[in-house]
Amino acid sequence: MTKAILSSFAEKLSIFDGTTPRVSFNNPRTIKTELLAGLTVALALVPEAVAFAFVAGVHPLVGLYAAFLVGLITALIGGRPGMISGATGALAVVMVSLVARHGVEYLFATVVLMGILQLGAGLCRLGKFIRLVPHPVMLGFVNGLAIVIFMAQMTQFQITGVDGDKEWMTGFPLVVMLCLVVLTMVIIWLLPKLTSIIPAPLAAIGIVAALVIGFGINVPRVGDLASIEGGFPGFHIPIVPLNLETLHIIFPYALILAAIGLIESLLTLNLVGEITAKRGGASQECLAQGAANVVTGFFGGMGGCAMIGQSMINMKSGGRTRLSGISAALFLLSFILFASSLIEQIPLAALVGVMFMVVIGTFAWQSLLILRRIPLTDASVMLLVTVVTVASDLAVAVVVGVIVSALAYAWNNATRIQGKRVEKSTSETVYQVEGPLFFGSAEGFLELFQPGTDADLVVIDFANSRVVDQSALQAIENITAKYSASGKTVQLRHLSRDCHRLLQKAGQLMVDSDDDPDYQIAVDYSVKHGRFGSGH
Repeated sequence: MTKAILSSFAEKLSIFDGTTPRVSFNNPRTIKTELLAGLTVALALVPEAVAFAFVAGVHPLVGLYAAFLVGLITALIGGRPGMISGATGALAVVMVSLVARHGVEYLFATVVLMGILQLGAGLCRLGKFIRLVPHPVMLGFVNGLAIVIFMAQMTQFQITGVDGDKEWMTGFPLVVMLCLVVLTMVIIWLLPKLTSIIPAPLAAIGIVAALVIGFGINVPRVGDLASIEGGFPGFHIPIVPLNLETLHIIFPYALILAAIGLIESLLTLNLVGEITAKRGGASQECLAQGAANVVTGFFGGMGGCAMIGQSMINMKSGGRTRLSGISAALFLLSFILFASSLIEQIPLAALVGVMFMVVIGTFAWQSLLILRRIPLTDASVMLLVTVVTVASDLAVAVVVGVIVSALAYAWNNATRIQGKRVEKSTSETVYQVEGPLFFGSAEGFLELFQPGTDADLVVIDFANSRVVDQSALQAIENITAKYSASGKTVQLRHLSRDCHRLLQKAGQLMVDSDDDPDYQIAVDYSVKHGRFGSGH
């Protein structure tokens, strides 16, 4: 079964042959694969964590400590084995203004509060609401994030000029850099066709690094970004005043960071779940992210969330269990403590090549093929989410996508309400209502009737309709009131039992039938002074 799942994923990525051994710790080959996958992820985490620390305006070790702590804790107790978490750009861009205005200590306090909010979301089981994200929004999220990952790699093609400003590479250095990037990508694509002994991304990094170091090729390396040498992160209570003013400063940032972190983590959880054919774990992931950020804030880290790029690297390298995530975090710590001088020699071109392959694998290319075949609304939502993800941030894009999808759904259902008017006799008129009756279609429902010209007995048949909410009940009450004011009688047929109970309280004439539906309206209501109001 696992083989079939991985083969299906390989078909999508076209860079992995699905030969990963079965996930069993009784198999030494599996343990080796998990450890090597963790090593590959750790190597790719270094420049990402350093770059995001620069974006946030903090020391590189603050980003590296976050990658280690968040990655380790979520790997241990997260909702989906195989997911990788760490410092991310989506969070860093929010942190930069906080750090610039108030300093890094306020950032640490904000990260602690962010984690507490995420723990609250997990305890309230809010993670389940991720299921409300429509598929077009997921496609837009994946495509937008792939573009963001691609654009983030462009900074590696810049060098520091004589005046200290960043300049784009030109001439021979650019050609060499591009050649090494392409070589890395070719190795990742070709190696799985030859052997599965070592993960292709790790082999590509090793081969390209050996060529650069062996031949002394002058290209940017990890050490050019910053030194990653440091000690073990120590416990540190944020040095901020414990008063309402501090809370007033950090709470807005913490709330935004918590929302962005959970949205990105839960969407990544869904994506990894599609690859591994596993479901659930959303609330557990919220708790894991919360715990990780609380701990990180007390150990001098900038906080973090799930990383789709690193998670895809782990998947493609064969990582399927918690061991790969745990080993990635521990390898990263060992780099900081013992192997910084060696890691700093790795050429950035090799890591860029790995990330480019992640972009190719992450982007939902099939979405381009189906754009003309899916409803215009879905296509528009997918493109909208992609654009907003690139132009703004992930959280805004997902919220916008969900709102637009919900409005489009409500509008489509609102226009489906129809009624067929049948004159049974001079003394009876029958209306056969079709379509859902809810707040969006209530006005259209009222427009179906002609109280002035209908017979003395009016039958409204809901056999092909469904009463959804209070607005629907209110619309039924309003139309019966109009007929009563005209001295006419209304019979309501084929309504659910709870509608019978509620409308009978209002004095409406209900007709029981053996084929009455048994659904329940979305909420319960009570009647007060002849009108419907909230019962709870």
